[in-house]
Amino acid sequence: MSISKPPFFDGNNYSHWKAKMTIFIQALDFNLWDIIIDGPELPHIISQEVIKTLKPRSSYTDDDRKKVQLNAKAKHVIICALNSNEFNRVSSCATAKEMWDRLEVTYEGTNQVKDAKINLRTLSITLGQNTLTLDTIS
Repeated sequence: MSISKPPFFDGNNYSHWKAKMTIFIQALDFNLWDIIIDGPELPHIISQEVIKTLKPRSSYTDDDRKKVQLNAKAKHVIICALNSNEFNRVSSCATAKEMWDRLEVTYEGTNQVKDAKINLRTLSITLGQNTLTLDTIS
């Protein structure tokens, strides 16, 4: 695997890809990982009524451009790692965090689903050799 090419995701073995992609992004630029996990700091204007709106691009400062560029770079790294089906799944997302979260929910489920799977696995193990068995869900 080249350091300049992210691990490819074809829709199979998400947990393996996620682990490799996490390391790849962190090694590339840890600020990108922060953007993916915490979301970007997009330039905003706060009006007198304390309403927060996105700043128009024409009024970006150099610092604003750097923040926007980090999100674009993080999105690019994610998109370059996806096949066309996965790209279509996340292409409407505005931020790298939204893309990452959508893939996580698609392939791992929400936290509620994850907890339910853990509970079922625990129940299956607890039942052990009893006559009632539950298959582990993947």
